[in-house]
Amino acid sequence: MTSRGNVLVVDDEKLIRWSLKSYLEQEGYKVTAIEDGKSALQAADEDTFDLVLLDYRLPDTDGITICKTLRSQGQDMPIVMITSYSSVEHAVQAMQAGASDYVTKPFRNEDIGLRVDRVLETVRLKREIESIRKERKETFGFGKVVGSSTAMTAILKLVERIVPIGDATILIQGESGTGKDVLAKAIHYGGPRSTGPFVNITCTALPETLLESELFGHERGAFTDAKAQKKGLFEVAQSGTVFLDEIGDLSLPLQSKLLRFLEDRSFRRVGGQKDITVDVRVIAATNKDLKKQVERGLFREDLYFRLKVLPIFLPPLREREQDIPLLVQHFIGEFNREFKKSVKGVTPALMKRLEEYAWPGNVRELRNTIERAMILGTQDVLGGEDLPLDIIDEPVRGDAGGFRLKLTKSGINLEALEKDLVTQALQLTNGNQTKAGRLLGINRDQVRYRIEKFHLHHADAANGSPEKGDGPAWREPQANGD
Repeated sequence: MTSRGNVLVVDDEKLIRWSLKSYLEQEGYKVTAIEDGKSALQAADEDTFDLVLLDYRLPDTDGITICKTLRSQGQDMPIVMITSYSSVEHAVQAMQAGASDYVTKPFRNEDIGLRVDRVLETVRLKREIESIRKERKETFGFGKVVGSSTAMTAILKLVERIVPIGDATILIQGESGTGKDVLAKAIHYGGPRSTGPFVNITCTALPETLLESELFGHERGAFTDAKAQKKGLFEVAQSGTVFLDEIGDLSLPLQSKLLRFLEDRSFRRVGGQKDITVDVRVIAATNKDLKKQVERGLFREDLYFRLKVLPIFLPPLREREQDIPLLVQHFIGEFNREFKKSVKGVTPALMKRLEEYAWPGNVRELRNTIERAMILGTQDVLGGEDLPLDIIDEPVRGDAGGFRLKLTKSGINLEALEKDLVTQALQLTNGNQTKAGRLLGINRDQVRYRIEKFHLHHADAANGSPEKGDGPAWREPQANGD
C-alpha cells in the first residue's frame, strides 16, 4: 500500500510516541519516532519528512530551537508543535519560529490525525499552485518572444526595463497576428505580478450592453437578469494584470468609464452606489492606429494619452524577415513536443520561400503554416511540398514576374503606378535603397534615379506630403549598408 506521507514524531514521553506512531501507521503514514532534539535533527538530515510532530519540551533542548534550526537548514516541511502549556505566548513563539500549527496536551489521536491531514493537504495545494505558476512562467515567459532583428532586440530591451514596474499602463500596437498577446503574457509572467491572475478581455467579444457588466460587475437587481451580485473582471484580476485586447474597438461611453478607472483604479459596479478600488496593471492592445482614431473622433484623446504611458509597437513580420528562421525553429520545437515528432528543420529552398513570403497574417500565420506542415509532413526535414497552396502560389516579395496586372479599357497611369511601387518599397525597407531595389527587381542606382525622378521625400511615403528642404530625404544607411 502506498504511504500517505512520511511523518517524524519527536516527544520525550514514550507512551505518547508509541500512541502517535501506532495510530498514524494505521492511518497509512510512515512514522519515525524520536525522543530528543539531537536525534530529531539527525533524522531530518538523513531522511525526507512530509511533516514533523514536535514536542515543545525535550530533554536536551526545546521545540522552538529545533524548529528554528530546521528552517535555517532549508527544511520546509510543515511542523506541528505539541505542548502541555496552552498559552498565547507559546503559540506566537511557535508560529514565529516557523511552525504550521499548534496543539496542546492532552489530545485525542483522532484530533491529531485530522490536524495532520489538513496541514498536509494545505502543503500539497501550495506546492501544486507553485508548480502551476512555474509551468505558466515557462509557457508564457520571455522564451516565447522570439526575435533577433534590430526591431525585436530594441523591443526586448525596452520590455526588460518595463517589467519590474508593476503598475504602469502599457499600450501595445501592431498588426493582427504580430504577437501582442504573447508579449502581454510575457510581461505579466516575467514581472512582480506573476503570482496574480492574468485576465484576458477581448473588447469585441461581447456586446456593449454586456461588456460593462463583465468589466465592472453588477449588483443584484441592477437589470432584469441580475439575480445575484457579480464581480467584474477588474475585481477578479486583483493583484494581477488585465489585458484589454482590441481596445481600439471600445465604444465611446465605455472609453469614458475606462478612463476614470485608469486614473484612480476605482469603479462602481452596474447599479452600485460605492466605489471599489483594485490593484491591477492594465495592458491594452490594438491593431488600429489610435492616433488616427482620435483624429476621426472615434477614440478619446485623453484615454489615448492615458493608455500611452509605456507604448510598444510590434512591427509586422515582413519588416523583420531576419526573425523568420528563429521563429520557424521555435515552432518546430514546440510542435515536436506536442505531436511527439522529431523534425529537425526545413530545407534551404523552403526557408528561402518562407523568408520571401509577405506574411499578411504575420507570426500567427507562420505558426499555423508550420503546424500544418508538421501534421502533414512525413519526413524529418520539412520541404515545399508540406506548405499550403496559397503560400506556394502567392507571388513572393520582389518577384515582378510572379503576377500580372490586368489592363482595363480605361487604361492606367504607368508613371503613377511606378511611383507608388517605389514609395511602397521604400516604406517597407525604411528607406534602405538596396533592399527596396531587391523588392522591385532593380538595383540601387535605379532606385535613386526614381527617387529623384518622382521627387520623393521621406514624408511622401509616410503621408503623401513632401518635407521642406531640397533634395530627396531617402538615403542609403551609412553603417552596415544592408
